[in-house]
Amino acid sequence: MTYDAALDTALQRLHDEGRYRTFIDIERRKGHFPQAIWRRPDGTEQQITVWCGNDYLGMGQNPAVLGAMHEALDATGAGSGGTRNISGTTVYHKRLEAEIADLHGKEAALVFSSAYIANDATLSTLRLLFPGLIIYSDALNHASMIEGVRRGNGPKRIFRHNDVAHLRELIAADDPAAPKLIAFESIYSMDGDFGPIKDICDLAEEVGALTYIDEVHAVGMYGPRGAGVAERDGQMHRIDIINATLGKAFGVFGGYIAASAKMVDAIRSYAPGFIFTTSLPPVIAAGAAASIRVLKGPEGQTLRDAQQLHARILKTRLKALGMPIIDHGSHIVPVHVGNPVHCKMLSDMLLEQFGIYVQPINFPTVPRGTERLRFTPSPVHAPRQIDHLVRAMDTLWAQCALNRAELSA
Repeated sequence: MTYDAALDTALQRLHDEGRYRTFIDIERRKGHFPQAIWRRPDGTEQQITVWCGNDYLGMGQNPAVLGAMHEALDATGAGSGGTRNISGTTVYHKRLEAEIADLHGKEAALVFSSAYIANDATLSTLRLLFPGLIIYSDALNHASMIEGVRRGNGPKRIFRHNDVAHLRELIAADDPAAPKLIAFESIYSMDGDFGPIKDICDLAEEVGALTYIDEVHAVGMYGPRGAGVAERDGQMHRIDIINATLGKAFGVFGGYIAASAKMVDAIRSYAPGFIFTTSLPPVIAAGAAASIRVLKGPEGQTLRDAQQLHARILKTRLKALGMPIIDHGSHIVPVHVGNPVHCKMLSDMLLEQFGIYVQPINFPTVPRGTERLRFTPSPVHAPRQIDHLVRAMDTLWAQCALNRAELSA
């Protein structure tokens, strides 16, 4: 085999399909988010507005978070120095896990290097803990959940997205005595739709199944203390394992699960993805804990309300222009394009002509033919920035002669 030729073929295929991804070199500047500096390939710089970031509430710039990180950095230095089992557990990790457990009303929590690893490691390890476990997974679950379910090398069933009747049919076809787990999300980030949490919990109780929810795009954003959609809907106590991230609304880095003390202890003791990974630096753990504390309180609700308001304003104005918006009532604003080449072209034009940064979302993140631009307004996007975005979209949509027929939610 000519290895370089094989690599050329693989990369060219992405170019031909319009799916080749490029990194945009941007520099966030403290106190100025969502504004940033884009370093062009030719070395020049341009001020831009970030419209696709996952720092949903601007907590990566919050003074309380930065203060906690400075304090931990001065106290401990840069890294953790080891895995959690070998010198890598500090008071900062313990405080963070206590904050997470309190946030979700669970006995315990366990911090991972990312929510991806938390999903992969936990779901695959559950098969070791419950021999013969059948995992029922929503068809649109995140890649990390799919990988965890697959890697466990046990029986799995895929139910149609948010279709509880189909889930019931699949469960009814299996051995009633077999251990079961239903894995789903509270918000599916590409369309911004919500999972049917109560209906799934009702079914799980009926058949004796465990419940596993991914709240990655919801923590910090929903509920009176920012614990997620399950908290908002009064269902959090019915979920056995909650997975979420510290890198989106909390604005820092890392992932976690929250569950019973016994469940957390078992995952901690068996999951290779936890055991053999260097723990988060104390400075990161300190910042994440501070962010959770802030978002539990009045400031958090103020930020959540402002974010939801800005999302509603943006959706309303884009809909008024006939943009094909996918609107399920969440904070995510997807605009359907339906062609990977056009999607990339619009993204490039927004950046180069208007200083608006939004990444194209193409296959395999979304199915072919559903390519989109996904906007994530925050509380710190000013009205003038929303106005600039809307005018830019109107101009480019007309320039590119794209369809203005609105999609149904």
